[in-house]
Amino acid sequence: MRPNTSTILAACSLLASLAVPALAQSGNPAAAPAAPDSANDPVRILVSRLELERYKGTIKGLTQFGDRRQGTERNRKAVDWIEAQLKSYGCTNTERIKYDYQPNPQQARPMTAADSAAQAARRAAAQRSTVASGGGRIRGNRARTGVNNDSTRQPDARLRALNAEPTTPGPREEVYCTKIGTTRPDEMYIVGGHMDGHGWGEAANDDGSGSAIVMELARVFASPDVTTERSIRFILWNNEETGLNGARAYVAQRQGLQGQESPAGSGKYPEPKWLGMIQHDMMLFDHGMPRADGTVSPEQRPEADVNIEFQIDSKMSEASQKLAWALHRANSRYATDYPAQVGPHMTNTDSAPFQDIVAAVSLRENERGREIGAGWDPNWHQPTDVFSTFSDKDFRLGLNAAQTTLAALAQLTGATVKK
Repeated sequence: MRPNTSTILAACSLLASLAVPALAQSGNPAAAPAAPDSANDPVRILVSRLELERYKGTIKGLTQFGDRRQGTERNRKAVDWIEAQLKSYGCTNTERIKYDYQPNPQQARPMTAADSAAQAARRAAAQRSTVASGGGRIRGNRARTGVNNDSTRQPDARLRALNAEPTTPGPREEVYCTKIGTTRPDEMYIVGGHMDGHGWGEAANDDGSGSAIVMELARVFASPDVTTERSIRFILWNNEETGLNGARAYVAQRQGLQGQESPAGSGKYPEPKWLGMIQHDMMLFDHGMPRADGTVSPEQRPEADVNIEFQIDSKMSEASQKLAWALHRANSRYATDYPAQVGPHMTNTDSAPFQDIVAAVSLRENERGREIGAGWDPNWHQPTDVFSTFSDKDFRLGLNAAQTTLAALAQLTGATVKK
């Protein structure tokens, strides 16, 4: 479904209203805003606690479990490791969502020659299409994309062996922890990234890079000198690669519990009311459009940016758009290296199950449908998605996404830092 003209005009009008600075709205154009007190700005203090080497170290820690494919021992060990890390940060109220994953028979059975032919036909059709997943028109050169299922394409024998165990159906778990608000504990923002991957690599970018952002934000907000008026939940989804199953399980189990005080009169809210959901999925690689021969530049492009997407066709598009622009403004003020841009085509990530319920956005390295889906990241679901593939310029793009979300969350939740 594509938006009609009236929808687009309404969206443009809303964007314009959001872009008007407070100075112009004040009715006093001669007045200049007071210079911010950077030394005492709690948002800037919190952003300064994000460090490139710590962010890289968290991604590296996740890659010790290989691709963390759901339904394997390496995935379960990664969940345990994430929980232990969160607790070590002081985020001790960790909990788990438990659910059962049973792939449909078509997914579970071995692929036949007919299946391979049908899959190839679907990919060929997708290559010919000019409309991207989530909406928008694909422009420029395109390169082939897909999921690597051939273990022999991984040249590292140690990593091949680590990823060798196949997935099996059954129980699944994903871990989260919560920063409890001081004055509005019954309201909450959800911050997510998916910890599972596939492709016979290390899932360093997809989605170690997003998971590390969630974990680093949990570390900063868990500091004992930090308080927030509203609550923040940090969650590491499982089963994203099989169809967002972990996020869907969370919505199914927790949506109806929102805002309920339990026990009554306790002031405790196991599931505060959702104010927004911010997802992080593939944060490192913005090297530009594929060349005519399908190759991509080995260097991060100078104009690289953090993409903030909402879904214009969702029931909560207006609220989601406002959340996206709040993140954009936070990036403009607090991110150190890379700017942000807002796009209306959020798709294929764990914020999708929330998009018709609450304001929901996704931060990425590129637009998911129009760019990543057109081959802008040759490491996507491939054996090359390993820590050593990426440079400090790549990792710094992810760090800037972390700065963007942290700054926005600090403002949205009323964060303060004790002196």
